[in-house]
Amino acid sequence: MDTSNNQNEINVGVDTGKHQLDIFIRPLGIAFTVPNDNSGISKAIKELKKHGPTRIVIEATGRLEQEFTLACAKAHLPFVVANPIHVKRFAGAIGQLAKTDTLDARLIAHYAEAIKPDLSQLKPEILQLMSDLLARRRQLLTMQTMEKNRLQIMPKSITSSIKPMLTLLKNQLAKVDEKLSKLIDSCDHYRTRSAIIQSMPGVGQVVAISLISNMPELGYLTNKQAAALIGVAPINRESGSYQGQRRIRGGRPQIRTVMYMAMMSGIQCNPVFKDLYQRLIASGKAKKTALIACVRKMVVILNSMVRDGVFWSPKPA
Repeated sequence: MDTSNNQNEINVGVDTGKHQLDIFIRPLGIAFTVPNDNSGISKAIKELKKHGPTRIVIEATGRLEQEFTLACAKAHLPFVVANPIHVKRFAGAIGQLAKTDTLDARLIAHYAEAIKPDLSQLKPEILQLMSDLLARRRQLLTMQTMEKNRLQIMPKSITSSIKPMLTLLKNQLAKVDEKLSKLIDSCDHYRTRSAIIQSMPGVGQVVAISLISNMPELGYLTNKQAAALIGVAPINRESGSYQGQRRIRGGRPQIRTVMYMAMMSGIQCNPVFKDLYQRLIASGKAKKTALIACVRKMVVILNSMVRDGVFWSPKPA
């Protein structure tokens, strides 16, 4: 390890919590805590700029670190969104067992100095724009469905005003899809992640972009956490002798809906899901229940693929 080079570097570790950010600056030994809100983040950025950090490392927690990374990007501060698994392994390698928010921030700063992870190419502002475009795409699809339904029930004298609207909506959807593609291509990280997700048969661009923008935690969670976050994990309903039917609940419906529609294609073209679906139907499961089970399997496999950085395999590990 080049210790002389380390002495010239300023590495910052940031431990993210729901309500606060614990920050440690190495080798200056400066530690401070700020609220994880706009005023607290602004204060942290102002303090960090005084020291000219070489890199600011923050663990990927999903959405909790997004505002801070966005502020770093706007302030042109070099930041790294680190995989929590890598930091945990580093802690094990140096024998650190104790765990507090302050110690975690110190550990992350030490990790930054020793490992020197490459600076992130993540662009938080692009995530927000992708999310907004997806919301607009859902709105356009809803309007398109409404117009198609009207075309079926309205008299022919009215259809002349409906068909131009359908053409307009089709063109607008194409423009939104084109913008989404350009956003993905603008960042190597997003492009690579999108390619991994879309390597699964039955998964297209809309699913990939939905997961990248609305579920940035993908790949950093356990498989059970990923399924629960989307809302496809069955929840028990039991009390005493009562044994209720397990049902899905909660989660992020905008992602679940997109993945459900993708699975309609998946059970036709993907042998893994086709086999699972047919086995569940043969065992007496309702079609919707079988589809949700397939979606859960899809989430689990995609989470593992993104975590390991591997492309689709018919027999995933």
